[in-house]
Amino acid sequence: MTVAIDRATGKRRGDRAPRPGPGQRLKRSYQKHWYAYAMIAPVVLVLGVIVLYPLVYGFYLTLTDADSLNSARTIGVNEIEATYTFIGIDNYAEILWGETSYDRFWSHFIWTIVWTAACVALHYGIGLGLALLLNQKLRGRTFYRLILILPWAVPTFVTVFGWRFMLADSGIINSGLDFLHLPTPAWLEDSFWQRFAAIMVNTWCGVPFMMVSLLGGLQSIDSSLYEAAEMDGASAWQRFRHVTLPGLRSVSSTVVLLGIIWTFNQFAIIFLLFGNTAPDAQILVTWAYQLGFGQQPREFAESAAYGMLLLAVLIVFTSFYRRWLNRNDQQLAI
Repeated sequence: MTVAIDRATGKRRGDRAPRPGPGQRLKRSYQKHWYAYAMIAPVVLVLGVIVLYPLVYGFYLTLTDADSLNSARTIGVNEIEATYTFIGIDNYAEILWGETSYDRFWSHFIWTIVWTAACVALHYGIGLGLALLLNQKLRGRTFYRLILILPWAVPTFVTVFGWRFMLADSGIINSGLDFLHLPTPAWLEDSFWQRFAAIMVNTWCGVPFMMVSLLGGLQSIDSSLYEAAEMDGASAWQRFRHVTLPGLRSVSSTVVLLGIIWTFNQFAIIFLLFGNTAPDAQILVTWAYQLGFGQQPREFAESAAYGMLLLAVLIVFTSFYRRWLNRNDQQLAI
């Protein structure tokens, strides 16, 4: 076998050039895409200041016993230095398996899971039903769309305060139930009805987004698929199952994931609806706020630990959710 050698370099022809190191690859990438790096640099800087620094500092606080009594503070002209100490993962251990772990974490975690599952299921189910109706040729369809999207357009605090007035003992809902000689629940006092009211208000606020997203997905499905299915004798349910749902798969997977993340961290509705008067209806994010800012002394370290646990739960869930979607996509492709 003959091997050709380049006389100028002494290298064999056909040999691969050595792979450049990380530094050299980074330099080449910068020389080629310097304009893109310049454009995203301000965004990266702002995100680093607004997101990354608080996240790193918050994680550091979780490893201490920081509270409002031993943190740095200013009283008048006197500046008091921080005296909190490093305690490692004691905060996490106390939250997850301490003596009061069920009352302070697990009970709220279970309710947060139930709250998220119920709200997202209602968002998707009602939103899909409304999207299917609005996708039909109806007289006044634009007006209906405008009316149904109003709960999403109105600021959340306005919507929640409106519901709070309606759910009061003398509000319009209990007055109507009393007029019909039906039981009048204590929406804002009883633990069960507080949770029911929270799900109801969050459903009202979240359905329009799901409806608009799914309506866009429905309008992107090729109408010829429905015509072919109808010619083959498919019923309305079969067309929905084998044409509509597969056509909405990509949109549904995205909006459901966003809905789970938003609902899991939904602070405004619970806080504005009940404040600190509904301990059993507090989800993890509002309970973390209560620990850090709604009591004395303020437990900064423990509240930050709740935030880290919330972030970890969402990261793990998102990873498994994306893997599950990818696996199902591969199976459908086969």
